[in-house]
Amino acid sequence: MSEYIAIFILFFAVIDPIGTVPVFIAVTSGFDEKVKRKIALRATFASACILLFFIIAGELILTAIDVPLPAFQIAGGLVLFLFALTMIFGESKPEEELKMAGSSMQTAIFPLAVPSIASPGAMLAAVLLTENRQFSIIEQVETAAIMLSVLLVVLLLMLIAGWVHRFIGQGGASIISRVMGLILSSVAVNNVLMGMQEFFEL
Repeated sequence: MSEYIAIFILFFAVIDPIGTVPVFIAVTSGFDEKVKRKIALRATFASACILLFFIIAGELILTAIDVPLPAFQIAGGLVLFLFALTMIFGESKPEEELKMAGSSMQTAIFPLAVPSIASPGAMLAAVLLTENRQFSIIEQVETAAIMLSVLLVVLLLMLIAGWVHRFIGQGGASIISRVMGLILSSVAVNNVLMGMQEFFEL
């Protein structure tokens, strides 16, 4: 059970559902409630397809280009760490992605689905947590289910985005995003250390 909770927390950190709320509010400000619901559903569906693609084909692509998974794990850990640092010290996720917001239905894909929900960190996590040599098919399916449960949280928060934003405010979303960045940085360092251990067979 604790392992499932850890995976849920990791995906929650890299996807950052709460940080997506201000982005959703900004890009849907000119639409009525019915259209907002459609945008939320479309963004969540697109994000699920993207992340499931990385779970299914991510490692196959690495194998095809002859990149060992430990090397990808180290590189992924470094990228996750840099991504986490930007969440902690730079502009928070809501502040950064609000600048990308447009005013059309395409915003369901950009910046909502990518890079707000299906972030680079989420794509890397999807590959690292479903390594074929380390995890069985059943475990990979369980990881995918946990990831989808986080996306369900994202969808629910977008559907009640107005109330959530009034409750936590822009400052609250920024604080939560930075806390998630701190959690993510520790996960990133662990990925680097595990990748080095496996690569050098320590």
